[in-house]
Amino acid sequence: MPITIKMPALSPTMTEGKIANWLKKEGDKVRSGDVIAEIETDKATMEVEAVDEGTLGRILVKAGTEGVAVNAPIALLLEEGEDKSALDAAAKSAAAAPAPKPAPKAEAAPAPAPQPAAKAPVPAPAPKPAAPAPRPAAPVAASGGRVFASPLARRIAKDVGVDISRVTGSGPHGRVVRADVDAFVASGGSSAAGGVFAGMGQKFAAASSRVVPNSSMRKVIARRLLESKQTVPHFYVTMDCDIGALLALRKEINDSDESLKVSVNDFVIRAAALGLKKVPEANASWGDDGIRYFDAADISVAVATEGGGLITPIVRAADRKGLAAISAEMKDLGARARTGKLLPEEYQGGSFSVSNMGMFGVREFAAIINPPQACILAVGAGEERAVVRDGKLAVATMMTLTLSCDHRAVDGALGAKLLGAIRELIEHPVRLIL
Repeated sequence: MPITIKMPALSPTMTEGKIANWLKKEGDKVRSGDVIAEIETDKATMEVEAVDEGTLGRILVKAGTEGVAVNAPIALLLEEGEDKSALDAAAKSAAAAPAPKPAPKAEAAPAPAPQPAAKAPVPAPAPKPAAPAPRPAAPVAASGGRVFASPLARRIAKDVGVDISRVTGSGPHGRVVRADVDAFVASGGSSAAGGVFAGMGQKFAAASSRVVPNSSMRKVIARRLLESKQTVPHFYVTMDCDIGALLALRKEINDSDESLKVSVNDFVIRAAALGLKKVPEANASWGDDGIRYFDAADISVAVATEGGGLITPIVRAADRKGLAAISAEMKDLGARARTGKLLPEEYQGGSFSVSNMGMFGVREFAAIINPPQACILAVGAGEERAVVRDGKLAVATMMTLTLSCDHRAVDGALGAKLLGAIRELIEHPVRLIL
C-alpha cells in the first residue's frame, strides 16, 4: 500500500499551509532525509524532509495551492516493489480522507464553511506584500545584507564549507534551498574562483603522500636521539644575554681585515670552550663505571646536511684557539659536512655541543643531548627587546641561551654555573680575544 505523505504541522500554531514548491517530481526516488517540498506557513517558508523511502508516485496537491489543512494528504509514496496500479485506490482513499480533517476546524467554525474559514487566515498573509520588500534583499546578501535560506540549506552549506551568501536562491522570493547549495557545490563554486574565496564550495580528496627511504645517517641520528631522550635525564637552564657589545666587537674585527668574517656562532663556540675551562666539572660524560672528565674543550657544532639530518663536526681544543682560527675551521668543516665529506674522526667524539638556530629566526629552543656528552647549548636569535636598567626602560639586543644537561653528570647548580660563565663571556666579549 502506498505511503501517504501529509501536510506537516511546522509550527505549534499552524493549521494550514501552502505548497510553495515541489523539489521532487513524480517518478523521482526519495530517500529518508531528502527535502521533497517547500511549505509556506503563517510564519515562514520551510522545507519538508521525507521520513520514508520509495518513489514519489503521485503529487496530490499542486505547487501554489493554498489553504491545505494540516494532516491533509499531499502526495503518495510508492514503496519498493509497488507499481503505479496501487496509486488509484490510494488516491481515492486519500481524497476521502480530507473530509474528516476539517472536523478540527468545526470547533471554531461550521463544517459547511471550511473554505471561508481557510480564507480567513489569508488576510494574515496579507501583510506578506509588505514582507517582499526585505525578501528581494536576498541577492544583496553578498554585500552584507540578510540571507534568506532554509535551515537545511544553511546546515548543508556549513557542512561543505560554502558561504551561503554566495549562493543564488531559486526558491520563493530568492530563498536559498538545498538544491541551490547542491548545484553550487557541483559547479565547483565558480562564483568563488580565487582570492579569499578560493576553494569555497569545493571538496578535495585526502592528501597523497610519498615515502622517501631513510638514509643510513637518518637512521643513526634517529636511534641515538631516541636513546638520548629515553635514557638520559634531561633538565634545562635558560638565560638571556645582552650581545650589544659582542656585535660591536664583531663589526670592528670584520672591518679591520677583509679576510676575516667572524660570525656570532664563532663567538659562542669560543665562549662555550672558555666557560668549560672555568667550570671544568661540567666538561664531563656519564658512564656506568664513573664520570669521565675531559682536559680540553672539544666543541661539536650542529650542521644541517644537504641530504637531510644533522651532523656535528668538532672544533678540537677550542679553548686554545682564537676567533680567527675557529672561524676558518668552522667554514671548512661546515662546507664538507653539508656535502658528506667529513672524516669519521672529524665528527666522532667531542665533549660539549652547540646548536644555533638563530639564523632561522628562532627565539629559543631546547636541544636534545648528543650522547655520550653531558651538555648541549641551544642558541636563539639576537633581537631587540625591552629591558629594565637602573629602574628605567631601555632597548637592548638580547639573545636567549638554553643549556640541556644530563643530570647524572651535571646537576642543576653546576649547569647554572656553567651557563652563567658562558653568558658572562658573551656579554664581555673582550675576554674572548685576550
